[in-house]
Amino acid sequence: METSGDIHVEAARIQREIKSHLGLRSNALMFEYGNMEGKVKLDLITINPRHNQSFLFHSVMGFDKVDALQKMLEYVKHYKEKESSYTIQWIAKGDKELNTSYFRASGVYDALDKLYYGRDSNTITVFSVVLNPVA
Repeated sequence: METSGDIHVEAARIQREIKSHLGLRSNALMFEYGNMEGKVKLDLITINPRHNQSFLFHSVMGFDKVDALQKMLEYVKHYKEKESSYTIQWIAKGDKELNTSYFRASGVYDALDKLYYGRDSNTITVFSVVLNPVA
């Protein structure tokens, strides 16, 4: 039987693998865990250092923390093949500068959900959502 220490070591290993696969600095990625219907919900959040905003990268459900992380790692390895690329242009309330953010999503609403994650939708004005051509 695993001790809780082993679970934390395994979780840390998978988190490092996810960060490495995405090629992001460690302070540009956050792992947020919650409980939902007896399962672990993992939200992977990216932080853009240029405009200091956070966005949802992806959410998964797992039986436990390690299961959720393994599902996230699987997603991270294949998301570019499975999801479309979107460009969203937006301004935060009170700002004057137009921001451009890029999301991988299953559709327009999914891309907007990732943009609005964790914030009041009235704090951001969206000017355009564009499905990028497949390269």
